[in-house]
Amino acid sequence: MSKNKSLRMALKEMINQTTKEIEMKNETISINGVDYVRADSVQPAPTGIRAVIVVDRGWIFAGDVNRENGRIKLSRAVWLFRWESIGFDGVIANPKSDKAVIKPLPQGVDIPQNAEVFCVPVADNWGL
Repeated sequence: MSKNKSLRMALKEMINQTTKEIEMKNETISINGVDYVRADSVQPAPTGIRAVIVVDRGWIFAGDVNRENGRIKLSRAVWLFRWESIGFDGVIANPKSDKAVIKPLPQGVDIPQNAEVFCVPVADNWGL
């Protein structure tokens, strides 16, 4: 076997092994200082007006947000009544989990703006 052929085979084996390791670990690949990840491992950032709003005293609502005259008005509103064992981030990631109880509020919600603790943008159909 020629030296070049052996080198090509060794290089091909290294590439195959590296590819398998990357696929198994779902790692980030860096090329020229830029990190790349699998497209299906990243969720797109929400672009709509829907958000989960956490207000004082622990109330948590979600809806299509309209801020006006010092008020936060939610349409297509839901109330995050409770969740168990998945954490707040688990509910945000999967509101349809059987570990979360989300109740519709067909009349919407009207919240004083200064009652907001924080807001998490979510997908347009979150909690529905």
